[in-house]
Amino acid sequence: MATTTLNRVPVLASENGLSAYLNEIKKFPMLDPQEEYMLAKGFAEHGDSEAAHKLVTSHLRLVAKIAMGYRFYGLPVSDLISEGNVGLMRAVKKFEPERGFRLATYAMWWIKAAINEYVLNSWSLVKVGTVAAQKKLFFNLRKMKSKLGVYDDGDIPMDKAEIIAQRLQVTTKEVIDMNRRLSRTDASLNQLVAEDGDVQRQDLLVDDTPNQEVRLGEQEDRKLGLKLLTDAMGGLTDRERRIIQERRLAENPRTLEEIGAEYGISRERVRQIENRAFAKLQSAVVKAMSALQSSVTPKSIPHFA
Repeated sequence: MATTTLNRVPVLASENGLSAYLNEIKKFPMLDPQEEYMLAKGFAEHGDSEAAHKLVTSHLRLVAKIAMGYRFYGLPVSDLISEGNVGLMRAVKKFEPERGFRLATYAMWWIKAAINEYVLNSWSLVKVGTVAAQKKLFFNLRKMKSKLGVYDDGDIPMDKAEIIAQRLQVTTKEVIDMNRRLSRTDASLNQLVAEDGDVQRQDLLVDDTPNQEVRLGEQEDRKLGLKLLTDAMGGLTDRERRIIQERRLAENPRTLEEIGAEYGISRERVRQIENRAFAKLQSAVVKAMSALQSSVTPKSIPHFA
C-alpha cells in the first residue's frame, strides 16, 4: 500500500514550492465519520487502494500542520512533511476502525513519531542524547521557555532553567546545554532557506489557527488521555493518589515539605511515594495503550508529567 499510495500523493520537492503544496492538499475533501469508517473497513478487509488513497489525502493537511511545529529545528520543511506523510501511511495501514477512534487521533501519534525520529537522527543522537529524559527535553524546551516568558536567544536565566529542569526531570546543566544547541540553529526570519532562491524563513510560516483535523484530533486525544489517566489513578492507593494530585496535577503544586507535614512523614519519603506512584501511572497507561492499539510504540504515547 505504502509504495502505491506514496506515488499518488502530492510531493513537496523543495521549500520554494511550499505555498503551492499547501494549496494543492487543501483540494482534497475531509471525511465525515461514517465515510471514514467505510473507507477504513474497505481497505482493512479488501485492500482497496482507492480507499487508502482517500484516507491518506484527506489527512495531508494534518501532517503539514504537525510538521510546521518542528520547523525551527533547522531542518527542511519539505523533509519534515515527507517523513510525516510516511508516518500517516503507516497509520492508515494499521488503523482499526472498530476501535471507535477517528483516524486523525490515531495517525497523530504515528506522524509525530516519524518526524521525531527524523529530527533526532538528523541532529545525531550522540550530540542530543539517547535517554528518554534528553529526548523529552529536546522536544519540549522551546514550549516551556515560552510558558515561562523566556524569548531571548541567549542563555536561560538560572531560575527559569531550574524550573524547567525540575519539571522535565533533568539537570540544570542539561537544560542550559540543550538551549545553546537549539539556539545555534535559530536564524533570522529574513534568512533565505536556499542559496539559489528568494524564499525567506518567514515565508514558510503558516496560520497557526487549528484546522478541523487538528481540533478533532486534539479533542479526542484529550478525552482518551483523560480516560487513561483516570483509569490508571484507580490503581493507586489513597495516599499515592492524593500526592500525585497535589504534586503533578494541581495548578499550583504543593511542596514536599507541606505534604510531609500533613502526613507526618519526611520530604524524602513524600518524594519516594510520588516517584513510585508516577511510575505505576506510566506503566498502567502504556499497558492500556497497548491493549487499545498494539501497534502504537511507547515513544509515541504522550507523557503526563
